[in-house]
Amino acid sequence: MTMVTMTLAVPDDLKRKMDRFPEMNWSEVARQAFTKRVEQMAILKKFARESEMTEEDAVRLGRELKRGALKRHR
Repeated sequence: MTMVTMTLAVPDDLKRKMDRFPEMNWSEVARQAFTKRVEQMAILKKFARESEMTEEDAVRLGRELKRGALKRHR
């Protein structure tokens, strides 16, 4: 498998926390996170492509879910 090199910027405080675990292969952690997110996005894209839901339906559903969440947390 051919690999490319990427440079990531992380906040200083996160880097200090990561440095506490030198045994970790942070490149592998990042690769796994990228892989998982790409798989999730592919599923969402497939769902959106096959969905008959309109944008208006999605907005209405989002509002209903938000109201329900607010009621549960009151």
